[in-house]
Amino acid sequence: MQYSLKSTAVFQGHGLHSGAPVTMKVHPAPAGHGIWFVRSDVAQGDARIPATWDAVVPSKLCTLIANDDGVSVSTIEHVMAALAGSAISNALVEVDGPEVPILDGSAAPFVEGLLNAGILEQDAPVLAIRVLKAVEVREGEALARLEPSDMLEIDFKIDFTDAAIGKQAKVLNMANGAFVRELSDSRTFCRNSDVIAMRERGLALGGTLENAVVFEGAKVLSPGGLRHADEPVRHKMLDALGDLALAGAPILGRYTGVRAGHAMTNKLLRALFAQPDAWVLQDCEGRAGGKLPGVGVHHGDLPLRA
Repeated sequence: MQYSLKSTAVFQGHGLHSGAPVTMKVHPAPAGHGIWFVRSDVAQGDARIPATWDAVVPSKLCTLIANDDGVSVSTIEHVMAALAGSAISNALVEVDGPEVPILDGSAAPFVEGLLNAGILEQDAPVLAIRVLKAVEVREGEALARLEPSDMLEIDFKIDFTDAAIGKQAKVLNMANGAFVRELSDSRTFCRNSDVIAMRERGLALGGTLENAVVFEGAKVLSPGGLRHADEPVRHKMLDALGDLALAGAPILGRYTGVRAGHAMTNKLLRALFAQPDAWVLQDCEGRAGGKLPGVGVHHGDLPLRA
């Protein structure tokens, strides 16, 4: 069935790139509503933005959506992953600025807040997008592909020259709370040289060693080191789930990403929906619903943090 929240979840923090303080409230919404963002600080024009693939505006380093009036909200990928990974189909995400709070750089604080607010089952079935044939996009050595599968699987590979990252690969079936247990606490990451370059361009002003994993050669500069030996590839999978959630419904298919990022995943969704014979909407009542990400998630699935 579709799910929403029992009460409003409130998150306060700073924007990763702007550094500005921001409050985000995730409100319950009725069945069939979907996920929408609304800018509470915008007084003129339409302040509502649909969390859909066709609202994505090209942007480096994060996922940004905008409406026809040019109102936008950025860095939505982690909260979108938390919503999808908690099986929440319907919510209104209210933000009082142009960027979602980064919190600790992962999706775990969002998941915890959503669970604390309570998950509400609604009287309407979920419609999922079943992939019927392979669809792929490529850019140089990078690729993103969707192909048929009975459930959402994510297969991701990364390759960095930095000794602390190197080559990493992971495959995960996203059913039965796997996202929350295995991926949700993996943080965004970057190289120290990238941080310096971004700040020179007025970006990453809210980034710290506490909300991102920063690498320098073979060193991990962030206090406490890695949460997982392969935390970078896990975070890439987290991002992929958040970006795939912009399909507007859960996906039943296998996603493969090789050096892929936000832009490639969005191009993949655009390629999928440009081919009407590559997908179909499927009712997920009964046993099929148990294969969707997040169904049955509870507090015990949250990773333990020291």
